[in-house]
Amino acid sequence: MHTGVFVSGFPHGSFADRVNSRIVESEILGGVRLEDLVAGTELELITENRQYRLRYCGSGEAWISGHPTFCPNPVLVRIHGSTWGGAMIKAAFIGRGMHLEFRDQECRTITTSKIVEIRECTGQRAWLTNVGIS
Repeated sequence: MHTGVFVSGFPHGSFADRVNSRIVESEILGGVRLEDLVAGTELELITENRQYRLRYCGSGEAWISGHPTFCPNPVLVRIHGSTWGGAMIKAAFIGRGMHLEFRDQECRTITTSKIVEIRECTGQRAWLTNVGIS
């Protein structure tokens, strides 16, 4: 998993130093750009409070489970990206040290606790295939 490369002109002069430093931090800690995922890729996201399982469908959509209230069983969601706990979002990105933000079918925006680890699930660790979602 990688985060890509910086574009020329970075740090951006219009951004506050704190914003630029958080962008740099997200690149160092790493994560996954949704555009780099193949549909069907399964990820395990370990946050400070929970463990989520996610199966990416493409076009920003995924099946996710792991929260006892919002997604105890797999639900289809639209992934917005990751935040640092505020309004600023790194769109279409799942980042370590950041909070995943997604919208469920009831139009609720859900933000996880800070992501500690991101792992790709393969072979026997694959999960959603075993619960009938393809």
